[in-house]
Amino acid sequence: MEETHISCLFPELLAMIFSYLDVRDKGRAAQVCGAWRDAAYHKSVWRGTEAKLHLRRANPSLFPSLQARGIRRVQILSLRRSLSYVIQGLPDIESLNLSGCYNLTDNGLGHAFVQEIGSLRCLNLSLCKQITDSSLGRIAQYLKRLEVLELGGCSNITNTGLLLIAWGLHGLKSLNLRSCRHVSDVGIGHLAGMTRSAAEGCLGLEQLTLQDCQKLTDLALKHIARGLQGLRVLNLSFCGGISDAGLLHLSHMGGLRSLNLRSCDNISDTGIMHLAMGSLRLSGLDVSFCDKVGDQSLAYIAQGLYGLKSLSLCSCHISDDGINRMVRQMHSLRTLNIGQCVRITDKGLELIAEHLSQLTGIDLYGCTRITKKGLERITQLPCLKVLNLGLWQMTESEKVR
Repeated sequence: MEETHISCLFPELLAMIFSYLDVRDKGRAAQVCGAWRDAAYHKSVWRGTEAKLHLRRANPSLFPSLQARGIRRVQILSLRRSLSYVIQGLPDIESLNLSGCYNLTDNGLGHAFVQEIGSLRCLNLSLCKQITDSSLGRIAQYLKRLEVLELGGCSNITNTGLLLIAWGLHGLKSLNLRSCRHVSDVGIGHLAGMTRSAAEGCLGLEQLTLQDCQKLTDLALKHIARGLQGLRVLNLSFCGGISDAGLLHLSHMGGLRSLNLRSCDNISDTGIMHLAMGSLRLSGLDVSFCDKVGDQSLAYIAQGLYGLKSLSLCSCHISDDGINRMVRQMHSLRTLNIGQCVRITDKGLELIAEHLSQLTGIDLYGCTRITKKGLERITQLPCLKVLNLGLWQMTESEKVR
């Protein structure tokens, strides 16, 4: 029986095979022969692929080549040409990642965005530190269908910029304002539609990152709870200005699924009580490095947040007693991070192993009081895939045994 060579396959089958290759190998396949090149340029091969480009010198064939392959997602690794070169070259662009393009200015962005770009859904300007509210005005005017906007590290953004976003981007689903140091409660009020005379707000937001926004207080959380009721993911890590009282507002957000309070120094057991006594149905909670959170919080979590799939308590003042008060109710828990909880001993691990049978990952980094005995018990968990021990070491007596 004669063997069929790969060169005999229909172009559609070749295209299907090539679609499983990484970007570099797709390009290599296209160089083998004419038939492979034709198959490799089929749009199904490149569906969802993000092209990573260094824009240094003129390349007339670049954008026609990307368009021929149906590529609509682009990351600019270095920008030495005008951004308008990209926008004109890819009129159907869907995602534009400019993260880390430090030399991008309001002027450069203004020259690129001069008319409506209805196809663009995702724009990443993280660490584009020269960008100011002026650019957000352009974005609000011409990118009205934007769904994802990343502004992490854009430290010149102010509340005025958030007012412009609230005015123009009513379809926004995800907004990242990490380390936007000038943003305060007023700006969050704009996003939440609290200043209705000026802006309707971004009431469809599902994901909001406010990490390290130091000016925020509990009033911002009140605005969020009142106006952004569709929010599913909220990151407030390193927001030192929020307190237990603010969590009382969040406790009634029935759609919220993930809440990050990492290193929020003023959050205590009382705040966790507020969350647990409300109508929340969280699947993920991170209170790591909140040093006022202790064993009492674990009792509250077991009482009102027992549906959690992921719980992070790294460096919290919890002990075996707190673990004992929590584990029997937490049947859904898959990930438990208790690194640097130095009061946890083998007894706590025994309780975890006995009751959290569905656990797939546990972080025990820096848990200095656990021994080989406790670890052996943990490794018997039937679903465990990830075990982080960090710098854990056995004592000499255990090595001898």
